[in-house]
Amino acid sequence: MEKVRYMISDAAQIAGVESHVLRYWEDELELTVPRNELGHRYYTRENIQQFQKIKELKEQGYQLKAIRMILHGQEPEAALAPAGNQQTTLSAEERMDQFRELMSDIVGHAIAQNNEELSQTIGQEVQERVLKEMDYLMREQEDAAEERFKKLDAAIRGSVHKKRSFFAKEKAAKAPKEKKKPAKLQTT
Repeated sequence: MEKVRYMISDAAQIAGVESHVLRYWEDELELTVPRNELGHRYYTRENIQQFQKIKELKEQGYQLKAIRMILHGQEPEAALAPAGNQQTTLSAEERMDQFRELMSDIVGHAIAQNNEELSQTIGQEVQERVLKEMDYLMREQEDAAEERFKKLDAAIRGSVHKKRSFFAKEKAAKAPKEKKKPAKLQTT
């Protein structure tokens, strides 16, 4: 029987948190979330139950370090666990600080990921431009070399033609001159 797969928005709704919180927990708590062949996250019922457990632990006042230790089968240190069984209520300022920290981490992660993609894109574009420029310079160099060879060929042909003309004139000058006999007039 095939397991049901949930998209991140559906999983977040079932777990009772926002989608960005699931991504944040995935990174911070080193959770393994499966991905499809296109690289998109999908969630199973077990993943959603794990997120619900994380939410409960957060509501009990556990820090993410302690939750990570619990999830990975380690015993959380006493300093990381909430004091006693009392439910801790956070003031609006403390919740705002947590929200700022969460948003800072999310934005930082998004910027880092964007920078990596941007670097790859820029690298690719630079590589293409360099290759085009090198190709252009090579063609210019080939054209210049061909022009030099044409000029050299023309110079050689001109030189050979001059030599032939020179030798033909010299030969003609050295050859004995035949006198032309006047043609006899015929009378009738």
